[in-house]
Amino acid sequence: MDMSAIAARLGLSGSRPVVRKAGELRRLCDVNFDSSVLGIGEVCKAIICLEIAASKFQVIFDRAEAVRMSGMSEKAYIRSFNALQNGLGVKTTLDVRELGIQFGCVRLIPFVQKGLSLYKERFLAALPPSRRASTDFGRPVFTAAAFYLCAKRHKLKVDKLKLIDLCGTSSTEFTTVSTSMADLCFDVFGIAKEKKDPKSIKGNRELLDVLPSKRKHEDDSDSSDESSDDDQDELDLPTHKRRKKMEKQAYNDWKSSVLSTNKQTKTDPAKPRRQAQLNFKKPADNTLEVPSAAN
Repeated sequence: MDMSAIAARLGLSGSRPVVRKAGELRRLCDVNFDSSVLGIGEVCKAIICLEIAASKFQVIFDRAEAVRMSGMSEKAYIRSFNALQNGLGVKTTLDVRELGIQFGCVRLIPFVQKGLSLYKERFLAALPPSRRASTDFGRPVFTAAAFYLCAKRHKLKVDKLKLIDLCGTSSTEFTTVSTSMADLCFDVFGIAKEKKDPKSIKGNRELLDVLPSKRKHEDDSDSSDESSDDDQDELDLPTHKRRKKMEKQAYNDWKSSVLSTNKQTKTDPAKPRRQAQLNFKKPADNTLEVPSAAN
C-alpha cells in the first residue's frame, strides 16, 4: 500500500513533512535490515514509520487506528514499534517546555523538571548497582507521566489520551509509570485526600450508610421511655434499612390478616357434608305408532 494512502487513512494527509520523513525511514529500513525477519509486514512497517515521523514533528497520531490497520494486537504492535525504532537508531524525545506550551500549562515546567530529577534519584537508589547503568529514563513516557501528575496535582485539565499519543506508548504502560512515580514521589506528584467524617456531613444523609450507634437503656422499668428510645434508634437507622423494616412490617400485617380471614371462612371438618340431589327430568314418550298394513 502506498504511504500517502496509509497517511490519508490515519488523518496525516495534510502533514507533508511527516509523509516525506516516513518515506525516508521506510527506505532506510529496506537498506539496513530485512524487517520481515522481525515479523513486521510492509503495511505495519509503513504505519510504524509514520508514527515515528509524527512523533518527531510533534503531530498527533491515532495509535488505536494504527493498531487496527496493522492487524496486530496492541502488545505485538508496541513490540514491533520498539524493534523497528531500535533498528533505525531513532529515539523519540519529548520536551517539557513544548508540552507546557502545547497544553497551556507553562507554570508546570519547573515542577515537572523537579519531579523527574527526584524520581530518577529515588528509583536508582532502590536498584542494585549492577542494574543502574542499564536504566533508561530518556523515554518520553516518563516525561508525559510526570507532566500529567503535576497537572493533576495543581488541578489543571490535561488530555490524557493526547499525552499517550504524543509519547507513543500504551495506556497500560502509561498507568504503570504514573503509579510508580506517585508512589516514589508522593510529595511532588501525590494528591492528599482528606477523609471526612460521615456524621459531620449534613446534606444527603439518605446516601450515607452509617452504622447506628449502640445505645444502652438505663431505665427499663418505664415502658414509655423504652418506646421513645426504640423510636430514636429507628430514626438513627439509614433510610434504606428503615424502608426495609417498614416493608417487612407491612408484609407481616398483610399475612396475619389473610390467615385470619382464611380461618373464618374455613368450614368445620367435623360437620358432615350433604350431597346435593340431582333431578333429571325424564324425556316425554314421543314414540309413534306404526299403523298395521292392511290385510
